[in-house]
Parts: sequence; structure tokens; C-alpha cells
Amino acid sequence: MTAAETDPKDWVRILAAYRDPDALRSVFELVVTLVPFLAIFALAWWILPYSSLVALALAVLNAGFLVRLFVIQHDCGHGSYFKNRTLSDWVGRAIGVLTLTPYDVWRRTHAIHHAGAGNLDKRGIGDIVTLTVAEYRALSLFGRIRYRLYRHPLTLFFIGPIYIFVFQNRLPVGLMRAGGEYWTSAMGTNAALAAIGGGLLWFGGWKLLALVVLPTVVVAASAGVWLFFVQHQFEETHWDNGDEWQLHDAALNGSSNYILPPVLRWFSGNIGIHHVHHLYARIPFYRLPEVLRDHAALANAQRLTLLESFACARLHLWDETSRRLLSFAEARALPAA
Repeated sequence: MTAAETDPKDWVRILAAYRDPDALRSVFELVVTLVPFLAIFALAWWILPYSSLVALALAVLNAGFLVRLFVIQHDCGHGSYFKNRTLSDWVGRAIGVLTLTPYDVWRRTHAIHHAGAGNLDKRGIGDIVTLTVAEYRALSLFGRIRYRLYRHPLTLFFIGPIYIFVFQNRLPVGLMRAGGEYWTSAMGTNAALAAIGGGLLWFGGWKLLALVVLPTVVVAASAGVWLFFVQHQFEETHWDNGDEWQLHDAALNGSSNYILPPVLRWFSGNIGIHHVHHLYARIPFYRLPEVLRDHAALANAQRLTLLESFACARLHLWDETSRRLLSFAEARALPAA
């Protein structure tokens, strides 16, 4: 039996058995992520006067731990990391300082993403802008150039991540008029970052920020955006117009099952098991492999290997007729509507 042969709503009932977090396991996962992250940062700081190259290499390595911290923050935002929601929120807020992400702002925009993923009528918040072939053809020349620049890998995976995490996250973008709590989250995170950054500059100098802090942030941000990209931007993903869209169908069929080597799976906190995550977001990340172990249909659904995923970067437009993501060249070869 394939995953598609089971009603997606039935999968939700089945997956409810995996939702409860284990407090000791959650603490353990946090410790084995945060302690190495701080230790490697301290080691890079210590070795910086002797070898900038080694310090830079350590910073790049530490980006993996920062990605994993973001996954823990992500689970806190879903209320899946601890049974106590208040504890989850405050752990998430603390990690949000390290990930340069105002937790309450991100939690809300990410909830919007989950509520409308795959819905063509609800694009724009918490997702990567994706146009249909018809929408692209209706653009002016300038509009097409702008969209092509946006979808270029250099923009998506380098310039974009820097902009989002270093600049955009300093304001509650998308929620500017949604309430004071989001401004408090953004400004509180900014204040903590200013205090920490000022202290590091005072005691460690500009080289610490430039050769240790910044590379860790940039590599982690790029890796995180890549993960988010391939989790939804693959050839046979799932999009529908609002009147045809169904939450659980989109969750199962519009999210990939990203097959990564064990070490990358660890650093990414199993977030590649994204179809299960979207079906039931309350499952802690460390329990997601249990689901695939117990349900072969889900283990075999939406599989996307690391090698296959690189081809996703050349997909840009959703074709509503063939129901596939196409490259610009493929879209150009289609007959005019």
C-alpha cells in the first residue's frame, strides 16, 4: 500500500500516537546541540589569533549546530518540544537570539505557512515566491527579469538568506500591524543581539565577528533556506487553487521526504521527513524516524535523494495543466494558452 492509498486525514489519526515528547530526550537533544555549539565557538575564538583559517573552518562546522538549534526552536514553535507550552516558548525565544530570529514573529508566520502550504490563493507569507506559468507570462519584461533574478540560486541561497536573517528579521515583517507582541519579540531579540554583539566586539574585536560569527550565520542561513526550498520545491509537488485545495492532501503530497546521509540528517534534525511533519506538526523531530520505521508507505512516499535534490534549483514555475514545477526553458516550450 502507498501513502496515497490511505486518506491523508486517516494519517493524521495514525500519527497522533507519536505526538508526545519525552522531556528527558528533549533536554538531551538540546544539550548535545547547544554545548558543542558554544564549545566550538569558544575554540574558534581562542584559536583565532593563531590561525584565522582554522577559526573560519570551525565557524563553518558550527553552522551545522546552528541549523540544529533552529530545528529545536522550530519544534518549540509548534509546541512539540515540551509538553509545557510556556517552557517551549521561552526555550524557543532564547534560541531565537542565537539564530537571529524573533521567535514570536517567526512562530506566527510559520503557522501561516503550515495553514496554507500548497494553496495558490495564500502565497506570500512564510514561503518561497512561486508563480504559475500563466502568471509569469502575464508579467511585463521588467517583472519577468525581477522574478528570474529572485529565483536565481545566488539570490535564493546566498543573498536571500543573508537578507532574511541579518536584516528582515530585525522587524516583524508580515505582522507589522498585527499587534504589539510581535514588535516586542523583534525588538527584544534585537536588544539581546546588540548586547551580545557589542560584548563580542569589545572583548574579541572585529575579526571575531567577521571570521567566526558571520560565517557561522551565513552558512547556517544558506543551509536552512536550501532545506526549506527542497522540502516544497520539487518537480511533483502539490499546488491547488483555494476552492480545490485540501490541507492534508497538500501536506502529504506537497512536502518531500528528503533522504540525507546520517550525519546531515542529524544536523538537520530529521526535518527532511517533511511530509510527516506537515501532516502532524506536533511530532517532535526526534520521533519522526519512528514514523518511517513503522509505516513503510510513508517511508517510500515523496522520496528525494540528496543527488536528486540539486536538480530542484532549476525548477521555477508551476504548470497547472501538467501539475509539475517546470524550468523556465520547459515553460517556454509550452504552447501559448
